[in-house]
Amino acid sequence: MFEAAVRSADPHTILKDHLPEVPTGRVVVVGAGKSAAVMAAALEEAWPAVPMQGLVVTRYGHAVQTARIEVIEASHPVPDAAGERAAARILDSVQGLTTDDLVIALISGGGSALMPLAAEGLTLADKQAVNRALLACGATINEMNIVRRHLSAIKGGRLAAAAHPARVVTLAISDVPGDDPAAIASGPTVPDPSSFHDARAIVARYSIDLPAPVRAHLDAAEDESPKPGDPRLARAEYRMIATPLMALQAAAREAEALGLTPLILGDALEGEACEAGTLLAGIARSVAAHGQPLRAPAVLLSGGETTVTLGGAQGAGGRNGETLLGLAVSLAGHPGIWALMADTDGIDGSESNAGAVVAPNTLASSRGAGIDPIAALMAHRSHDVFQAVGDLVVTGPTLTNVNDFRAVIVGDLAGPA
Repeated sequence: MFEAAVRSADPHTILKDHLPEVPTGRVVVVGAGKSAAVMAAALEEAWPAVPMQGLVVTRYGHAVQTARIEVIEASHPVPDAAGERAAARILDSVQGLTTDDLVIALISGGGSALMPLAAEGLTLADKQAVNRALLACGATINEMNIVRRHLSAIKGGRLAAAAHPARVVTLAISDVPGDDPAAIASGPTVPDPSSFHDARAIVARYSIDLPAPVRAHLDAAEDESPKPGDPRLARAEYRMIATPLMALQAAAREAEALGLTPLILGDALEGEACEAGTLLAGIARSVAAHGQPLRAPAVLLSGGETTVTLGGAQGAGGRNGETLLGLAVSLAGHPGIWALMADTDGIDGSESNAGAVVAPNTLASSRGAGIDPIAALMAHRSHDVFQAVGDLVVTGPTLTNVNDFRAVIVGDLAGPA
């Protein structure tokens, strides 16, 4: 089911169906995200005879071979100088275009950190400090991106504004709850409905300690991002080619083929990871005990992006591992429930695994390996548990990203009626 979800977002399969007509002028390709390189390769395959130029930036280890579009690798989730240089080149590449020209923007999850071009008066070090603080404070991805858009020279519609008067067509793979274009890679090609006031409110809500230049920039509020109705974005179009819901629907079809009744709980579940695991465990127990909200054998599918508030702990793992461990602790070895949770990009948090699996014997196996699963959960060290019991899911980079995938299987312990 996880593999079906990932396949549904493969640019080689889906991108060609969303392309615009070939323009009379130039084709300039830009992009950022964990899937940007493979999207560029898929575009070259779809338009083998169309002259094009440009560059995209992707995460280290996510590059693929391309012929006409340059691929640059940079750091994610904390940005680095390679990403900064790439973002500057991307912004420069769309300058001086005409109404006959076409800009194709290939945007996917991770693009925000990969294009860390700071607003005037700010430095890369400022952006890095803010990114680390946002990742640790428990803010949602949408909240993080509101702050990022107001510290950037390229996000929040600024890339599309720079390309005016050319036509801009964005092909996007969504990795955010709700598929808000302004939140995917911090919306470099779409109007920004948020404001400096919103960014300051988020900083205050999470008591984020900002570098002095960043606080001064937010307080001054002198370089607001392009808003809906801005004439510079009148020729900008946005086409969603893959979403978390599409991935869950593909997994549901696979489940039915396997003889399981699927229920998609939603593609935008958020909140604290451990608590999300407890909630999913409660629904699974209801299926097992009462046949509600559906009868076993069944699978509960969900997506979205939970958060892990570290609170000073170092941690080891990611939000999927923590959600999964929260579920396991709540289930307490229930004999008929199994689960897999993983990030569709192949990397869950701070380690190299995509996620992990839980079985009825996971907690017992963990204790047998000398690890207290409850203590590990409290210390945000889910990776220690799943590594010790051999239940990590390791895929390597999948070269796409439609956010988190969660599947909880409830078996029919009673057997046929």
